Amino acid sequence: MTWYLSYIVIYFILMFSMGVYYFFKVKTYDDYLIGGWNTGFWPIVGTIISTWCGAAVFIGWVGMGFTVGLSGFFKFALPGILFCLLLIVAFAGPLRRQRLYTLADLFGERFGGKSGIIPSILSAFIYSVPTLALQMVGMSTIFNITLGVELNTGIAISFVLIVCFTILGGLPATIITDALQSVIVIIGIIVLAVSSVIYAGGFQEILANTPIDYISPLGSEGLGSVLLYALSVGPFYLVWQSTWQRIFASKSEKVAKSAGITGFVIAGAISILPYSIGVIARQYVPTDMDADLIFSYVTAELLPPAVGGIVFIGLMAALMTGATSFILQGSSNLTRDLFQRLIKPNATNKQLMFSARLSVVIISILGMVAAYFVTNIETAYQWALRLSATVLVFPFLAVMFWKKVTKHGMIWSMILALIATLSWPYLNLAIDHTIFGFAVSILTLVIVSLLTSHDKTEQVRAVYWEDLDSATATTETTKESTT
Repeated sequence: MTWYLSYIVIYFILMFSMGVYYFFKVKTYDDYLIGGWNTGFWPIVGTIISTWCGAAVFIGWVGMGFTVGLSGFFKFALPGILFCLLLIVAFAGPLRRQRLYTLADLFGERFGGKSGIIPSILSAFIYSVPTLALQMVGMSTIFNITLGVELNTGIAISFVLIVCFTILGGLPATIITDALQSVIVIIGIIVLAVSSVIYAGGFQEILANTPIDYISPLGSEGLGSVLLYALSVGPFYLVWQSTWQRIFASKSEKVAKSAGITGFVIAGAISILPYSIGVIARQYVPTDMDADLIFSYVTAELLPPAVGGIVFIGLMAALMTGATSFILQGSSNLTRDLFQRLIKPNATNKQLMFSARLSVVIISILGMVAAYFVTNIETAYQWALRLSATVLVFPFLAVMFWKKVTKHGMIWSMILALIATLSWPYLNLAIDHTIFGFAVSILTLVIVSLLTSHDKTEQVRAVYWEDLDSATATTETTKESTT
C-alpha cells in the first residue's frame, strides 16, 4: 500500500501544481474552454492519446477482451479509430477555420436562433454526464484496490479531485497534463501486456490454451455481428466533441490534421493491448469474475506494488484526463451554446468565466450522481455513443455538404431520431436499432428540408466549401498555411 499511496500523492501534487499555475495564467473565456485556438502539435497528440485511453480502454476493453475476445477490438476500438481519422482527414480543415467551440456551436452558427439546443443537451447531458460517471467509477476502483477505500467513498473523493482540478486550469491545464500523462498511459499498458504474456507462459502457451473464438477477429458470432456492432459505435466518432475540441484548440489547420492523425494512429496501436490482456487473463482469472474488475485484478496480482503502482497511475492519468475533458465538453455546451447564445449574448468575459466554472461544477455533480448508478461500463458507454450518433451524424454531414438543408429539417431530424432510438426497445422491430435511428434521421432530414424554406436566421452555406461568418480572416488562414 505504501508504494500505491506514494505514487498517488505525488501524481496529484503534480496535477494540482499545474492546475494552480494555469488558474493564474488563464485570463479569458476563450483560453479556459478552447486554449485560445493556439495549441501546438505535441500537446494535441498527447491529449488525444490520453483522452482516448480512458475508462473504456483500461477497464471496459480489458473486460470486453475477457468476455468476447479480440473480436471486441474489431467491433469497438478499430471502428472508433477509423471514424476519428476520417473526421480529422476530411473535416479538420474546414472545422478549424470556423473558430468555434463545440459541435452545437456549428449548428447555432449555421442555422441561428435556438437550433443548437438539441445537440448541446445531447453532448452535455446524454454523453458528458454518464461518460464522466464512468471515469469516477474507474478512479474509485483504483482507490479500492490500492488503498482499500470503500467504493462509494472513492466516488466522492474522485469527484472532489476532478472538479477542483478542472475549475483551476480549464482546457490549457488539461491539454498540457494530457501530453505528459500520455507517456505514463503508454508505458503502463505496455508493461501490463508484457507481464500478462510472461505470466501466462508465452505466446505459444496462450495460443494453445485459448479457444479460437477468442482469438478470431470475427469471434463466435461471425462477420455480420462484428459489422453491425461496429456500425452502432463507429459513426459516433464523427461527432465526438472531444476530438472537435482538439481540432478547434489547434493553432492551425496543419496542426489540427497532423497532430490528429498522429494521435489517433498511436491510440489505435495501443487499443489492441487491453483486449489482448483480457484474452490472456482467461488463463488464470476465474471466468465468473465481473469483467469490469479484470484490469485491476490482473495488475494487482501480476505486478509488485513498485511496478503495479506505475500501471495504476497510468490508469489514474487516463481517467483524470478523460474526466476533465468530458466536464469541459459539457461546460462548453452550457456556457457557449445555452448561456451566451440564448440567455446573455453580450456577456462580459468575467460573466463567461463564471458561467464556465459554474457549469463545471454542475456537470461534475451530475456525473457523481450518475456514478452511483453505473453497473456496466461497456453498456452505458455504448448507449451514449449510439444515441448521439443516430441524432447528430446526418445533420452534421448535411451542414457540411448540403446547402439545401433547412433549420426545420435539421431540428425535426434530431427530434424524431431521438424518439426513434429511445423507442426501439419497445417496438419489437426486426431491424437493428442503430440502422432504424439512422434511417429515421436521414429520411426526416431530406423530406422536411425539401418541403420547407430556409429561415431568415440561417447562413445558407455548405460549410465544407463555404466558411461561416465566424471563420478567421484570410490573412490568418494564409499565415497558418505557411506554418
